[in-house]
Amino acid sequence: MTVLLSQINSPADLHKLTDAQLLDLAQEMRDEMVRVLSIRPAHFASNLGVIELCLALHLTFDFRRDRLIWDTGHQIYPHKLITGRYKQFDTIRRRGGLMGYPNPHESPYDLFMTGHAGCSVSSALGLKVGDDLLGQDDRHSVAVIGDGALPSGIVFEALNNAGGLRKNLLVILNDNEMSICPRVGALAQCLDRARLTNFYQGSKRHIRDLLSHIPLLGGMATHAIEQIKDGLKAFLTGGMLFEELGFRYFGPIDGHDLPTLRRWLRDVKDQQGPVLLHVLTTKGHGVPQASADPVTFHTPPVFEKVGPARTILSLKRGGARAYTDAVSGAIYNALRDDPRVAVITAAMCQGNKLEKVRADFPTRFFDVGICESHAVAFAAGLAKAGMRPIVDIYSTFLQRAFDQIFQEVALQNLPVVFTMDRSGLTGPDGPTHHGVFDIPYLRIFPNFVVMAPGDELDVTPMLKFALSHSGPVSLRYPKANLERVDRPAVPVELGQAEVYEWGEDGVFVACGTLFPTCVKAAAALREEGFNVGVINARFLKPLDRATLLRAIEEMPLVVTVEEGTLEGGFGSAVLEAANDAGLDTRHVLRLGLPDRFIEHGERGELLADLGLDVSGLCAKVRRALARKVEKNWAV
Repeated sequence: MTVLLSQINSPADLHKLTDAQLLDLAQEMRDEMVRVLSIRPAHFASNLGVIELCLALHLTFDFRRDRLIWDTGHQIYPHKLITGRYKQFDTIRRRGGLMGYPNPHESPYDLFMTGHAGCSVSSALGLKVGDDLLGQDDRHSVAVIGDGALPSGIVFEALNNAGGLRKNLLVILNDNEMSICPRVGALAQCLDRARLTNFYQGSKRHIRDLLSHIPLLGGMATHAIEQIKDGLKAFLTGGMLFEELGFRYFGPIDGHDLPTLRRWLRDVKDQQGPVLLHVLTTKGHGVPQASADPVTFHTPPVFEKVGPARTILSLKRGGARAYTDAVSGAIYNALRDDPRVAVITAAMCQGNKLEKVRADFPTRFFDVGICESHAVAFAAGLAKAGMRPIVDIYSTFLQRAFDQIFQEVALQNLPVVFTMDRSGLTGPDGPTHHGVFDIPYLRIFPNFVVMAPGDELDVTPMLKFALSHSGPVSLRYPKANLERVDRPAVPVELGQAEVYEWGEDGVFVACGTLFPTCVKAAAALREEGFNVGVINARFLKPLDRATLLRAIEEMPLVVTVEEGTLEGGFGSAVLEAANDAGLDTRHVLRLGLPDRFIEHGERGELLADLGLDVSGLCAKVRRALARKVEKNWAV
């Protein structure tokens, strides 16, 4: 029962509560998240871990005027609960409801729609510099960044710039020992040392008291204190790293102790120059199973039962296999069969379902953390040395490595394989995570082969082909359950499409896993008397020009279908090929995603809205055929 939470219409209402009531409010917020997340899957453990931090921030600052950026953004739920969105919280991650990430369209308290890690410090610094230049230097600027995002290259670019500018910027390092999976790397080990002690700040005070009682030291005492302070920071906390970058370092402090958080935030609020406050939190705090297994409970399945004291009794488990399962299984078999194959992921071992690969092939599995640019350049080095690396990264995150794809891989023509999970519409994660731009940004590069399996039967043959190819290759596949079209096996050969069936009235050219949808639509149209065929394109680059140009020359209607942006996408590639061949393309209809960011919602809902389900495809073909007048086509 949300006795207090229901009364919080804005952060200003927090100041009406006593200290005891604030602690009760934190519990109510946890209960509310458990309740809503028992209805639908959503980000869970990360949000439980920042409730006290969120409350402390809003009690210390006035973010109607001050600036707050939540890095990555999936820990935004507590912030939404106390910034006027509690009554809509039931709608989170539903189509038309609250987004699971910050959204400026929902609230002025959300400044950026942040879905990728590492950009908060840059954004917060830009806000502070902009405010100062515009004469609003009384505004505070705060960035909350997790330890999993901290190793991202852009973070250190921003820290370096902030330290040089000496602006009043507060960076809160939310250290929960996790990315989505456990954090990795030397920086993680540095932060781990901080967790070995909770007495650094107290030691500084006690040492100062001790030295003050030693006679005849005079001014030497202050110098000694500073040396001891620096030594303690270097040995115990790694704080010297941030201080050398120009930040004043404070912490580590308990991120679940609300009074302590408030006291520290008050102390650092008006510090001059850039400040880093190191806060220790626990993912899943307050829900025993979530804190014990934050990987599973990062975005868990729906809860079947919730017991007392926010104990999850069981989770609903889905039985259907997804494309991620098929690709991870094919990757496993590739590592088993060829000692040259290695796999690289960027903090997405669980998301890419590579746990078994990590367990059985630890020397050829590399989790580089949230460092996609490094992952790609690292893979290029492996390939140059003679390995066959697979870069297994979500489509939306691979965008962060655009320059390395160009310079280190394509320009060198190195045999790096990119398996791009979550290509297409990712559903409730929304526009920050929809992988809809990879076709345009990969097909522009010379030497690149761009592929899309049409269904489950294409996955393993395509990965085998990719690993045997002498240059860079990408495979895109969606966050969706596996489908298959029963048919005789057709070998995967460079630049060869698969003709499922020709049609007298037209043909669908399916790019990727909408192939089964096209087959179903063609079957439905045949029942209506329209003879429409289907081609499984397989290759987006190089195109099967012979097959596709034949279709354009012979078919009265050619419909390209892709789960990606139409601007620069597969349909555009087909039109370019037809134009080069001097063909009339007025009867070519391109179906895909329009030139706008697609909202969040279930993938099936979004595909239906966009006319990319069976009924939508049938309607578009009917309309196109009905409007044919002397080869002048309008749809």
